[in-house]
Amino acid sequence: MGDIDINGMDEAGTTPLIWAAMSGQAGVAELLLGLGNINPDTPNHRGQTPLFCAAKNGHGAVLKLLLGRGDVNPDRTDSKGRTPILCAARNGHEGAVKLLLARKDINPDRTDRWDQTPILRAAENGHEAVVELLLGRKDVNPDRPDCWDRTPISWAVENGHEGAVRLLLARKDINPDRPDSWDRTPILWAAENGHEAMVRLLLGRKYVNPDKPDSQGRTPISLAAKNGHEAAVRLLLGREDVNPNRPDSKDRTPISRAAKNEHEAVLKLLLGWKDANPNTPDI
Repeated sequence: MGDIDINGMDEAGTTPLIWAAMSGQAGVAELLLGLGNINPDTPNHRGQTPLFCAAKNGHGAVLKLLLGRGDVNPDRTDSKGRTPILCAARNGHEGAVKLLLARKDINPDRTDRWDQTPILRAAENGHEAVVELLLGRKDVNPDRPDCWDRTPISWAVENGHEGAVRLLLARKDINPDRPDSWDRTPILWAAENGHEAMVRLLLGRKYVNPDKPDSQGRTPISLAAKNGHEAAVRLLLGREDVNPNRPDSKDRTPISRAAKNEHEAVLKLLLGWKDANPNTPDI
């Protein structure tokens, strides 16, 4: 190859092999890997190797080529502590996840800088097939919290990913009522965002408290009322263990929150409750 530096980097630290991996050019990658002086595990300035880039972008053919090399680490983290399988899971690349799970030298439950695992990122983004794959592993904890004490089901519920939530709820080793760092439970996230299906699913669980307040004293029905989510409010009003008069830390009740934000339909629902108190002070 003369004076050509096949491992040379551009200003971003990207080598020719990384470019091939990023764009899914299997033929180019195979040609480069056939060179005796190639370094197939050189990372860019963000710590991302060719294999990392192939997994992140779901390029299975390139990933297979790199996994066939003995001088490539398939569990190497980037500058943010993310592994190839975490990025593949986050982006829903089922094929890449399968290829990586077939290896004994990767940890499918390894956390990144924020203590987030592959299954958490897959659940957060609603990638059901990937969640199911990871749930099939004994070395994956489906209830492992991140640095904010948020679990996979917490993220899946917030984003309204019903399929992922159903998969997680089918497990006996997850707590569907676990509060995060702000004392926010999954049902509170569901109610706040108006995810009717999520609220219904969680209300069907025996150990879910539908009236548990967060660190500011706000309950699921309070936040649902604040945001005008009529269906969620209706579901919560159907529970005897929900108090629609309960004030938060600022003495704001669901009724006052609905009134303040001009959610007329929600206000009518709340005022129609048998023990409604429209005179609760709001400071």
